[in-house]
Amino acid sequence: MRPLRYSINVTLDGCVHHEAGVMPDEESMRFWTEEMQGADALLFGRVTYELMESAWRRPELGGWPDWMEKWELPFAEAIDRTHKHVVSSTLEAVDWNAELVQGDLETAVRELKAQPGRGLWVGGVTLPLALAELGLIDEYEFVVQPVLAGRGPTLMAGLRERIPLELIDRTGFRSGSVALRYRPVRPAG
Repeated sequence: MRPLRYSINVTLDGCVHHEAGVMPDEESMRFWTEEMQGADALLFGRVTYELMESAWRRPELGGWPDWMEKWELPFAEAIDRTHKHVVSSTLEAVDWNAELVQGDLETAVRELKAQPGRGLWVGGVTLPLALAELGLIDEYEFVVQPVLAGRGPTLMAGLRERIPLELIDRTGFRSGSVALRYRPVRPAG
């Protein structure tokens, strides 16, 4: 069974908007590249899929854009080639090495998790909330940015019941960011 890990950047005040945190540097991109390389597949909602595709899909001409730094290329290569599953009720088709997730979300994700492999990785805001509510997330990984955003979407806003977590790993960055990885504490029995 493949574990499902939710990974996201978050500010100290809980904002998860992709522009609210610290701009990626070489060290953080190396971290995210290693994370990406450890996943068999990505699981995205429509908004996150379209956001990531617009930033990280290899252009049709084959070369990466001039704006990309050399140290961003390993991440771009990793996310571009990683298989993607997209949960959407509005998209009729996807490409970029992706397939639509159809039917009941819980059933579909349980089937994806049941496949052999190293793991699934989910990002975004809305889909992870639904997966957390269903108890399908096996690990939570938050890269906490040393910034107070003051506004924007917040982590797990609307979660109906608390999910106790135990810290299983932490990594500090020169920027002051800290990656914290947690596992849900499942009730005994």
